[in-house]
This record gives sequence, C-alpha cells and structure tokens, in this order.
Amino acid sequence: MIEELLFALSTFGAVFAIVNPIGAASFFVVLTKDYPPDLRMRVIRRAVVAASGTLVLFGLLGNYIFMIFNTSIPAFRIAGGILLFMIGFSMIQGERPKSQLTVQDREEALQKEAVGIVPMGIPMLAGPGAITTVLVLITNAAEPQLDLLKMADVFLAIAATMIITFYILRSSDSMFRRMGRMGIYAFTRIMGLLLTAVAVQFVILGVKGAIDLYFIHP
Repeated sequence: MIEELLFALSTFGAVFAIVNPIGAASFFVVLTKDYPPDLRMRVIRRAVVAASGTLVLFGLLGNYIFMIFNTSIPAFRIAGGILLFMIGFSMIQGERPKSQLTVQDREEALQKEAVGIVPMGIPMLAGPGAITTVLVLITNAAEPQLDLLKMADVFLAIAATMIITFYILRSSDSMFRRMGRMGIYAFTRIMGLLLTAVAVQFVILGVKGAIDLYFIHP
C-alpha cells in the first residue's frame, strides 16, 4: 500500500513538474492581455483539452510505439532521462526550455486567436518532455508485469495536473500580480530541481535495465 502511494505521489510530481502550469501562466498572461474574458476562457479550455488528449494518447499507445520503432525500454528510459535533465536544468537556470516553445511559435501565436492548441496546449503544456515523462511512467507501470493500479495512477496524475492547470490559467491574472515575476521564476526553479531528480532516477533505472538485458541476460 505504501509503495503504491509513493508511486502515485511521485507520478503526479513528475507530470506536474514537467507541465509546469505556473510557469506557463506567465506567458499566458502576456499572450492574452488584450483578449476579452470569453476568448481567454476558450483559449484555456482548448489548451487543457489539447494537452490532455496528447498525453493520454501517448500514454495509451506508448507500448506500440516501442514495438513499431523496435526500441528497448532501457534505451528509452536513458534517452528520456537525459532529455528531462536538460529541460529541468534549463528551468533551474530560469529559462523556458527550447523544446517547449520556439521563437517562431511565440511570434505566430501573437497573430492568431486559436492559441489554445498551439502553442499553449502543444508544445507549452504537452511538450516533448511531458510526453517522454508519460511514456516512461507507463513503462514503469508495466514492468516487470502489468500493474493496472499504477497505470491508473499515471492517467489520474495527468487528469489532476490538467484540472489544476485549468484553474491556474483561469486565475493567472491575480496569481501573476501576487507572485510577481520573481515568484514565478523561483517556483520554476524548484520544479526544475524536482524534474532533474526524476530524470536521474530514469537514467539509473535505464542503465540497470540495460545491464540486465544486454549483459546479464543477453
């Protein structure tokens, strides 16, 4: 029971850290500052739906992706851990990870109303890092044997994160005024530190799995 609880908490922490809704809220405030309230709400809904659908889709099809590309789980864990570490390190430095938002994405977003899907939903909330996190968590829940409770924990973590994201974005104006830019930057650094710890754990599990797969039981 304790192990299941720890897995659920660590799963939620990993998903929430990489999605980083509070960090995304600062850009959302700037992006939609001239939008009327009803349009802002439509943007928020589209962003949450797009990000949720993307993460759930990759969570459901994760194992098939491994089969199609003939990729081993340990290799994906190591690669995913390295990617997450790079993103987490950039968050600690107070930078927006380049894998989440490009300059071109930002410029195009300012010219469109439908920014809820791109770039707010994808790739700001459901970027490569978030997708990698979900895929690795799904594989952790499926090894050494399929654990339906752990699988459910992953999707519950996605749902909980997106519900919190919805309310954070909806309250972004007041939150931004209270926290200020420095407060949001500080929170982003904390999330980055948590994410780098999760990334190191992914690499450790990947190396252990690779040793077992290729050297101990070739």
